[in-house]
Amino acid sequence: MALPDGLDPRTPVLVGVGTTAGDREAVDLMAEAVVAAADDAGAPELLARVQRIVVPRGTWSYTDPARIVAERIGAPSAETHLADIGISQQALINGVLAAILAGEVDVAVVTGGEAKARAARAARRSQAGDAAGIAQAVRHHGAHEGEAIEVDQQGARPDVHLVPGADIVARPEIDAGLWAPVEQYALMESALRHAEGRTVDADRADVAALHARFNVVAQGNPEAAFPAPMSAEQIAELGPSNRPLAFPYGKWHASQWTVDQGAALLLCSAAAAEAAGVPRDRWVFPLVGVESNLMVPLTQRADLHRWPAMAVLGRAAAERIGQPLTACRHVDLYSCFPVAVRVQQRELGLPLDATPTLTGGMAFAGGPFNSYVLHSTAEAARRLRAEPGLALVTTVSGLLTKPGLAVWASEPDGQPPQVADLEDRARAATATTEVLGGHDGEATVVAVTVTYLGQEPHEVVAVVATDAGPRAIAKSTDPALLDRARAEELVGTRARGREPAPPLTSLDGATGCRFQPSGW
Repeated sequence: MALPDGLDPRTPVLVGVGTTAGDREAVDLMAEAVVAAADDAGAPELLARVQRIVVPRGTWSYTDPARIVAERIGAPSAETHLADIGISQQALINGVLAAILAGEVDVAVVTGGEAKARAARAARRSQAGDAAGIAQAVRHHGAHEGEAIEVDQQGARPDVHLVPGADIVARPEIDAGLWAPVEQYALMESALRHAEGRTVDADRADVAALHARFNVVAQGNPEAAFPAPMSAEQIAELGPSNRPLAFPYGKWHASQWTVDQGAALLLCSAAAAEAAGVPRDRWVFPLVGVESNLMVPLTQRADLHRWPAMAVLGRAAAERIGQPLTACRHVDLYSCFPVAVRVQQRELGLPLDATPTLTGGMAFAGGPFNSYVLHSTAEAARRLRAEPGLALVTTVSGLLTKPGLAVWASEPDGQPPQVADLEDRARAATATTEVLGGHDGEATVVAVTVTYLGQEPHEVVAVVATDAGPRAIAKSTDPALLDRARAEELVGTRARGREPAPPLTSLDGATGCRFQPSGW
């Protein structure tokens, strides 16, 4: 089939995007989003031609959600893919782009959804003994404790099951109980703060100002789950309305995943889009789809405030489009925590005073678990149709572990998209260090945070560098140190640890290096 402008018939194009929200089961939201994407393309008949449906795993228990979606949209023979946690959302999009380029499929869908807010409401009804509410919720069988009722697939399995190839956290991190994402991101925040020479208070103000700008964008987003106006002062202050999580982060610094949201991307070959009569003003072109599957746990990274793998992707993308990424008119950086945005700005050479979100970010627009990138990409497509140019969308997988980056365009540029895993380049750019299970002696603090029990500070958690070089994880519940860690910069100070540590009963008996308060 001849296409205008000499376009290769195998060129992948994003022709439809769909987003949904409401009190429905997660798979319902996915199916509705796919239908909405076909309507957005102006070609509902494409639904029956879908050959592949890819779903990133969420908090639900479906074993093959893409199969349910396939049946709902009238494409029962579509190949189903399920990607486990640890597979980058950009990797799923890249897989579809590569399959279209290779001629393996002509029409494909990437969709995801969450009904965690619905599950929370069901749990509250159950706790309150609301028999009427429970009866109304039981439309399907296969209930799970604490969850809204879901379709029971009776062990159905996807045609393709994608699983990560390595661990996101290191053994010493697990042993020390340092597995909560908010704690690891708070540690990164302290390392960035120290590297750039800002005080604790100045850094908190910078973080709050960034999120206040995100909040303004969310206020203008009709699909935002939490668009209520919030000032920088409200965001910075930790307390009952901004529950502390890990200093300096509270509830409104973190991704809000208790949402009912779904999204879908409908992708075709240019030939299939033309044959289906998709209007050309709906077409959005991928120029770059790159990722890195290098997995280095946080404490093993030589520089805790850096993400060399994302810098690698940024350089590759800039080379492919022939201009710096600042040329992208529309930008959405993955925003699970403020430091994720701030590190990406620095690694990609983006302005630090900008507001790099199209939706309002995961704290205010909503961060459906493991599928937010489908929402940001959908919004990028909408923006490109209205305001032509380039759009940059990034992905975070893990704990600033596996980056993904896409550049979308309103017009093709005459070249095939760059679709690649740049793991080897990322490995060459990433310096690492050894992490010990404990340490007895002097060390230097390289990152620090404070955890909470309810509203009260509970424990200082730090990553320390021993004088011999290797790292260790250190903790203390000393009241004076808890106060100091929230008021002054402890990164760069000296500490003394002792080993073995007494059992930490609040962390299921995990052990690790403990601070001697007198060593500070």
